Amino acid sequence: MANEDNTRIRLGMVGGGQGAFIGGVHRIASRIDDQFELVAGALSSDPERAHASGAELGLAADRTYGSFLDMAKREGRLKNGIQAVSIVTPNNMHYPVAREFLKRGIHVICDKPLTAGLGDAKKLAALVEKTGAVFVLTHNYTGYPMVRHAREMIAGGELGEIRVVQAEYPQDWLSADLESTGQKQASWRTDPAQAGAGGSTGDIGTHAYNLASFMTGLEVSELSADLSAFVSGRQLDDNAHVMLRFSSGARGMLWSSQVAPGNENALAVRIYGSKGGLEWRQEDPNYLWYTPLGEPKRLITRGGAGSGGDAGRVTRVPPGHPEGYLEGFANIYTEAARAIRAAQSGGEVESGTVYPTVQDGLKGVAFVDACVRSSRRNSAWVKLAI
Repeated sequence: MANEDNTRIRLGMVGGGQGAFIGGVHRIASRIDDQFELVAGALSSDPERAHASGAELGLAADRTYGSFLDMAKREGRLKNGIQAVSIVTPNNMHYPVAREFLKRGIHVICDKPLTAGLGDAKKLAALVEKTGAVFVLTHNYTGYPMVRHAREMIAGGELGEIRVVQAEYPQDWLSADLESTGQKQASWRTDPAQAGAGGSTGDIGTHAYNLASFMTGLEVSELSADLSAFVSGRQLDDNAHVMLRFSSGARGMLWSSQVAPGNENALAVRIYGSKGGLEWRQEDPNYLWYTPLGEPKRLITRGGAGSGGDAGRVTRVPPGHPEGYLEGFANIYTEAARAIRAAQSGGEVESGTVYPTVQDGLKGVAFVDACVRSSRRNSAWVKLAI
């Protein structure tokens, strides 16, 4: 998956400066396959911190900006300005930042969820369609090889007609009132002004929702949600139980929680059809359990016997060597690079290229919106407003 033409895509970043976790992850992921080079950034909303962050990363002083708007305007004019921007800000800034770069023909790689609210999500989707720019949403778990293999199996009919989809994403890191201590990651994720209407639903529930849809190819038509904020004074949900009805007739359940002691990052998906079932867990990502109906459970390993072409396409090392979070994230960046290069050349995107799009992001925000509306109506069944 190395860069074959030796031309790196010039990348900028908004957010992700000093004290940020996800910015570093994006930077590592963008370089694993040597497809991108970070050349510019507006790394903080605080100009002083932005410039200090840029200096730490070795960015040129004149390519380190105190605001994303200054960056978009200048980089859009430069002959060798950025070709793509990575947005790693709190949710409320995704739309205004993406809008300014899209208007200038710059491709966008954006952290999830797409936006803080459904109105902005719809406007952003319309803008992407209007500009024709590449827009990639970093639902990074779709980049794991065994997730790709599960998707291939289901599309090939190996599970038969899908009947039941169970997705869960429990964590424990917000079991106490961490936001009141000033911890940065907790503070913005529990603030409606920055995170939007969903707490655990927006932060991790959207991952579980996206993954279930990605693997099965099914669309949710309506849902019933019960959202709770167990920590006293917390403004957004920290636990959610959601029942799902798919347009195909399949049924599902989704649990997202950040107050489940003993769970660090326990994303898991279980899918059951008329011919068999699959189980995949993010904390053990190189294994996929497959049970054909009436037969013993089988273990399929990444790169091992039975692992298919879709998984092999995004597999880097031989079986038995762990591949996980950073490599899966890098797969999304490399898929983005393929799409960006195709857009630049006017050619076709390489066969098999798959990445979460702005439409996937719109569905994720509609999921959060529906969960909030349903919970406010005592868990009434509601349709997704797309």
